Amino acid sequence: MYIENKDGDIDGADARIGWVKFSKSGYSVYYRGRVLKRIKGGGVAGNHFDEQTGEEYWVSGIKKQGTNAHWSQSTCIIVDKDAKEEYEKILNE
Repeated sequence: MYIENKDGDIDGADARIGWVKFSKSGYSVYYRGRVLKRIKGGGVAGNHFDEQTGEEYWVSGIKKQGTNAHWSQSTCIIVDKDAKEEYEKILNE
């Protein structure tokens, strides 16, 4: 999944591509020790918020063209080591 912190960074990067886990209901995303809850009705900049800090996050599937960030933004995206091989497969399909 593509995960972008709209209020700061994620462990030194604006955005990351990595493996996430979903709650049974699908309303929560677990990533790198964070619990990201879906924002009901949509947020200002994101579709999830960090349960602990309140920061907004954008969580979405991977785009095959590699255009995950908004076209007008300069975003530093880091692919997690354990997701790199699978991400490259998606891009090469």
